[in-house]
Amino acid sequence: MKKPELLAPAGSFNKAKIAFLYGADAVYAGTSSLSLRTRADMEEDDLIKTIKYAHELGKKVYVTINIYAWDNMYDEVKKQARILNELKVDGIIVADGGVVDVIKEEAPDVDIHISTQSNIVSYHTANFWHSNGAKRVILARELNKSQIKDIIDNTPMRLETEMFVHGAICFGYSGRCFLSDFLASRSANLGDCAQSCRWAYNLYVEETNNPGNLMPVEHDEKGTYIFSSKDLCLIKEIPEIIEMGVDSLKIEGRLKTEYYLATVINAYRNAIDDYIKAPNNYDYTKYLNELEKVKTRGLTTFYFNDRNNKDFQEYEGKQYNPNYEFGGKVVEYNEDKSVVEIKNKLTVGDTLEVIIPGQIENYKFTIDKLFDPETDEEINTVNPGKIGQTVKLKIPIKVEENWILRRKK
Repeated sequence: MKKPELLAPAGSFNKAKIAFLYGADAVYAGTSSLSLRTRADMEEDDLIKTIKYAHELGKKVYVTINIYAWDNMYDEVKKQARILNELKVDGIIVADGGVVDVIKEEAPDVDIHISTQSNIVSYHTANFWHSNGAKRVILARELNKSQIKDIIDNTPMRLETEMFVHGAICFGYSGRCFLSDFLASRSANLGDCAQSCRWAYNLYVEETNNPGNLMPVEHDEKGTYIFSSKDLCLIKEIPEIIEMGVDSLKIEGRLKTEYYLATVINAYRNAIDDYIKAPNNYDYTKYLNELEKVKTRGLTTFYFNDRNNKDFQEYEGKQYNPNYEFGGKVVEYNEDKSVVEIKNKLTVGDTLEVIIPGQIENYKFTIDKLFDPETDEEINTVNPGKIGQTVKLKIPIKVEENWILRRKK
């Protein structure tokens, strides 16, 4: 049984460190203005640090140049390709055929991964990309499991397959959407999506017998979130995915927090490893319980089990988790008073959970005392007022730098 790669998003060097700490085998990151998440790009210095750090750990970094490039963008594409070749990234994620040709010319030492934006829904298309230099294809999220298996069975073994297993589902087909460009003049296909599908809308229908008379379709006082789909979650299907031979399991979310990354990556890392070790004892519920703690929308298997599935529309409104939130990140461990970077309000009496890398069970404890990090004065509560603000508190178990703390609301 082949163990698949666990691939995680990295919107910054610090997020890459969290991803590797909690079990990712590889991360993917954006470049300047040439990826599809320009708000989560890494500056070149951060990218250099990420690649160096990953390679020291024996792990990998893939970089996205997955825009659909206009002709006036190709000088920048060529420049970025040469830089990535020099930096020895492990793969470049590409959607546009013209950009693929540039990568082959300007970055000959780097593997080409074909983006989900290229709508790979058949082995014919996968084989086309393989014959044009691709090392890996990232499958469209609209496929079901039998279609995925057909692609794997009808492509060369040296062509790797990657699929999304967790995260947001785009309203557009495989992420190719014009809604943001139309409503906000920000093109999703050029890396500047305003996520217009997540907005609240007021919906009206025109009366058939009375043209021009618009009747409101009401959901609640906030409008309706008719375009906002649930989030993909295939934790229950991990055994099937591993058995069919998928090479890389991908988590979506370069704009997500370190807390989200730690929780989701840790859950999938444990799920994969536990199934490989004991296939007959796989129990997805303990991993799902963890994922529920960072859930902000409903969860769906989308089309994986059924191409006719319609259970992915979300009508719960804005993102919100009423039960848990990001508590903090360990900066320095001391047996008496550890230094924690706070991410939300902490108060004496709060319950915190330590998310332990490589372990699905968390350690829970109650905050007995809080201390000002500079004066050591005892305080009752602390609110995050600035980036990097810290507090001191006693953590009853030995923890390490960058371990994540979850706060139960």
